[in-house]
Amino acid sequence: MGETKYFLMEVDKLIPYARNARTHSEVQIAQIAASIKEFGFLSPVIISKDNTILCGHGRYYAAQKLGLEKIPCIQEEYLTEAQKRAYILADNKISQNAGWDEELLKIEIADLQGEDFDVSLTGFEDYEITDLFAVHEEHPQVEKQVENKEYDEEEFGDEEFEHECPRCGFKYN
Repeated sequence: MGETKYFLMEVDKLIPYARNARTHSEVQIAQIAASIKEFGFLSPVIISKDNTILCGHGRYYAAQKLGLEKIPCIQEEYLTEAQKRAYILADNKISQNAGWDEELLKIEIADLQGEDFDVSLTGFEDYEITDLFAVHEEHPQVEKQVENKEYDEEEFGDEEFEHECPRCGFKYN
């Protein structure tokens, strides 16, 4: 492995990877653009020797949207073609495998809200924040309804069912 070198590259010289399986909606690109405007371009785009983007397509599209002429890049110089393709997938998928410590997340969001910071810049939607802080109480009546079924699922044998009632759990075809 060589030394990692950061440099600025002209946006119009970058080439999106033709087989990039990761998609970016206009909403997400707008979120990335807003993040870049607020925080700066802190995550470089990873490119190959021929300027093909390996990682950072969303940042690239956001840079185009913002009209940026140059963006920070790192040029990869040692991966095989198979490793490049695998890294493109790994870079996107592995980050999705993380979770959230909801108690710490609540503290961070609440503190930002207390500082009158635009929390939408974190990428969390309003409904996600509302759900995070919602009080989820136990509803014993709902549990009783589910327990008092008017049928016995065992009487249907091992038959596979295509549908299930969301209220009572009755399975049917």
